[in-house]
Amino acid sequence: MNRTNDRSGRSVAAVIVPALFVLVAGFQQADAEDRIPRMADGKPDLSGVWWGGADVGPNLRLGPREGPTFTDLYQDWAKEHAATLTDADDPTLRCIPTAFGTLNVRLWDVGAVGQIISTPKFVVLLQETYHGYQLIPTDGRPHRDNVPPSYRGDAVGHWEGDTFVVEVKNFTDDTWIWAEGRVSFHSDALRIVERYRRVDEETLLVDATVYDEKVLKEPWVVPTQTLKLAPFDQIMPLNCAGLETYDLIEGVGN
Repeated sequence: MNRTNDRSGRSVAAVIVPALFVLVAGFQQADAEDRIPRMADGKPDLSGVWWGGADVGPNLRLGPREGPTFTDLYQDWAKEHAATLTDADDPTLRCIPTAFGTLNVRLWDVGAVGQIISTPKFVVLLQETYHGYQLIPTDGRPHRDNVPPSYRGDAVGHWEGDTFVVEVKNFTDDTWIWAEGRVSFHSDALRIVERYRRVDEETLLVDATVYDEKVLKEPWVVPTQTLKLAPFDQIMPLNCAGLETYDLIEGVGN
């Protein structure tokens, strides 16, 4: 083979091989999308028990730090106020849920697993902790103006293609964003926008942006969370009476 043909051969291969990789990747993506469960209306079915791939266990693993956190974005007065709070002020010690979620997944609240039940009219989020749940209408209706502020806020949702978009607002100001003693108070201006996307049978991606103009310098863009379908189809109730944390709240033994 002469040099010209050799160079030509390599040039053809340089074009064909990457093209084949792109073609195969395209087929794999299309195959994964074809296997995504769908509801009667054609929208992706988000139903399932979702976790991070395993139980967290007694030693809470918060994972690697990716970019600024909610408290990194506190206004100066908010930083000063946060410095006056301690573990004993954590509302979850009194069986009050978080406004967002200890592991940056609102579905989980204080925990590492949650369940979604999807219907064409509502998406239901269920938490193991504190009997938590949220009903999210999907028909484009506005937020309710006749309900009082609540720990988990008022949620409405809509579909943008295959992505489920949720807006939550009308929170009380007496919860924290996280638990486990991580001081993270917020105001009643808290608003959360989430985007849920089921990319295959086993994987749910969740993106969220947290707004609070009264305490944050700018919105907090939460790192994308990857949830996996758990090998069981029901969550367990984890009751809370507040008695387990009495010593910490009252400072007994200090």
